[in-house]
Amino acid sequence: MKTLDQIEKELMNTVAGISEPPAGAYNFRVNGKSIGRQNSKNINVEPQENGLVITVKANTQDEVVHIPVVISKTGYKETVINDFFIGDNADVTIVAGCGIYNCGASDSIHDGIHAFHIGKNAKVRYIEKHYGAGPGAGKILNPISKFYLEKGAYAEAELEQIRGVDSTNRITEAKLKDGAKILIREKMLTQGKQYAKSHIETILEGKDSVADIVSRSVATDESRQEFTLHIEGDNLCRGHSECDAILQDRGSVIATPSLDAKHVDAQLIHEAAIGKIAGDQLNKLMTLGLTSNQAESQIINGFLR
Repeated sequence: MKTLDQIEKELMNTVAGISEPPAGAYNFRVNGKSIGRQNSKNINVEPQENGLVITVKANTQDEVVHIPVVISKTGYKETVINDFFIGDNADVTIVAGCGIYNCGASDSIHDGIHAFHIGKNAKVRYIEKHYGAGPGAGKILNPISKFYLEKGAYAEAELEQIRGVDSTNRITEAKLKDGAKILIREKMLTQGKQYAKSHIETILEGKDSVADIVSRSVATDESRQEFTLHIEGDNLCRGHSECDAILQDRGSVIATPSLDAKHVDAQLIHEAAIGKIAGDQLNKLMTLGLTSNQAESQIINGFLR
């Protein structure tokens, strides 16, 4: 595998927790090229036009596949398409994520389109972290994630924008068959004049399908965030969405819940809360010796954990 430079290692470690080839299946993508790829006994990672096809055999248990992306060139733009086919009764963790370092005058952009076809009674944990660094122009990330869950399937999506992303338009969609369940946990931090938009849409087609969606965000400085959370219930099902946000300085957040019950036994709930850090929380931490800034950082880190 091509050796990563120090910046690329730091980006890879931030978004995927690794900077060296891991055990098991993986693909490392740097500035539009695969610099290392490996299959495992049960997971096959193959290139396709502008991306990958990842196939997990039926009955695979407790395996991990890493597919992080790093961009360290200014002005580089790419669209990556990855398709995942998870066999029946498999249990797998997928670690993705993208880090961008930009030190020049042109925007660097990564658009990622992921489609997950999850077989009957299969379990998938998907971890996606986004991060931007460097003194240059825009670090722009636009992920699209689509989950298709067959009967009895389970998916858990951990979607996190750590910091440094100047603009993002995130789209997450899911369709669930009988007895399927999805948990979506989204975390977002924006600073300066950054802008983040997130649309999460879940369609509960099957009987006894379940969706649980929680989005937590912090908007500081003059950053702006927009969230749309939509759940459609087409059967006997349960859906819950929650949007919590903390504002600092002149940050702004718009949260738009949407529930569409198309069956008499669909149970759909939405909760939302937007506000500043409570003064009593700050005062309590400051009595322990923290400065105001340190106390705010502690509260924000705990909120986004």
